[in-house]
Amino acid sequence: MDSSDRPQTYLLTPPEFELSSFPSRLAAVLDTHEIACIRLAMATRDEDRLSRAADAVREVAHLRDVAVVIEAHVTLAERLGLDGVHLSDGARGVRAARKALGSDAIVGAFCGASRHDGMNAGEAGADYVAFGPVGASSLGDGTRAELDLFAWWSEMIELPVVAEGQLDIATVEALALVVDFLGVGEEIWREDDAGSALARLLAPLN
Repeated sequence: MDSSDRPQTYLLTPPEFELSSFPSRLAAVLDTHEIACIRLAMATRDEDRLSRAADAVREVAHLRDVAVVIEAHVTLAERLGLDGVHLSDGARGVRAARKALGSDAIVGAFCGASRHDGMNAGEAGADYVAFGPVGASSLGDGTRAELDLFAWWSEMIELPVVAEGQLDIATVEALALVVDFLGVGEEIWREDDAGSALARLLAPLN
């Protein structure tokens, strides 16, 4: 596949990780793969834990000129020197986040499988929208973001789009020509060697 057509990799952290070991695992992935952006996607709401995790991820990422966004926490994004925020509730918080963080910050919005929410997020000032899950998942109501949503979006809408959630090799191959970013997280972190797992997952792009 031509490199100009190849989707970029958007890396999600695990929902929980050890601060003593994860930064070195992250560094190993960043040193062997080209990563466009990292999302701190932790499940915890504990501000101290989020702050310490964000500091550790930011240090590794910024040394390698990789942007870091945090999921949901607009005020922490600003306070911790991160590059922006990823909102998980569609278009609802986009305008407020943009106003709080300014025009240079990254503001992304997860829109499930809703074309309507995606368009609203774009109109509200999002830099990208994410649709998912693209694979079978027991999370939420089980609704999947299907290939035709991404195909329509890539043809009709200029705003960059991320495909995420339960990616596998077949899905990567199917989505390769209709997405700008592939959001990869637990698919690789459950493996001991996350870098090798990412290489296998993205093999159809080579």
